[in-house]
Amino acid sequence: MTIRLVLVDDQELYRAGFRMVLSSRPEFEVVGDADDGDTALELLRTVEADVVLMDVRMPRMDGVEATRRIREKDGPRVLVLTTFDLDEYAYDAIQAGASGFLLKDAPLEELVAAIRHVHDGDAVVAPSTTRRLLDRFAEQRPHPAHDRTWNGEGISELTAREREVLELIAQGLSNGEIAERLVIAESTARVHVGRILAKLGLRDRVQAVVMAYQIGIVRTGT
Repeated sequence: MTIRLVLVDDQELYRAGFRMVLSSRPEFEVVGDADDGDTALELLRTVEADVVLMDVRMPRMDGVEATRRIREKDGPRVLVLTTFDLDEYAYDAIQAGASGFLLKDAPLEELVAAIRHVHDGDAVVAPSTTRRLLDRFAEQRPHPAHDRTWNGEGISELTAREREVLELIAQGLSNGEIAERLVIAESTARVHVGRILAKLGLRDRVQAVVMAYQIGIVRTGT
């Protein structure tokens, strides 16, 4: 199955580079590119895409606003590409609906794996990087009125085991690491994660991490 990609970056060299390396992979088809969020929205009205690789710092409409508009209309999933490891724009983009973020200088195989995960409906949660990002920005940056915040509704519906798994998700652990920590099968950990997301009405693991920080299940610096 071919995964259709749209590349959004204001730097032509980045777009050309990503197009070249990704087009060389048989599982990908680059169906278009844009140099800012506004142009990307116009493009997505004319092409069918599965995943958008989105820069965040762009003129006119930045990647955060573009991501919000794409996801509000149930458009393709968005994978944010950022130059800086601890970029507040990446956190904002996750709040806006992105399925995760990746550094632009990530190895090709890591980028390929991230695109596949996003396409399959999972979130790209690089545990250490996501944890550091939230540690730095979750409590420092106010939540805009249009961003979703959680008050803990639905937590009471979780079983003791599910709450335990949620705490580990929030700490940035993968399914395999959760399974190892709890001495359960990885498939069982995956089932727990799926049930947690369903009960709490969350889109993916990224939202689970953000929610856990917002309601204090896990606090920064812990």
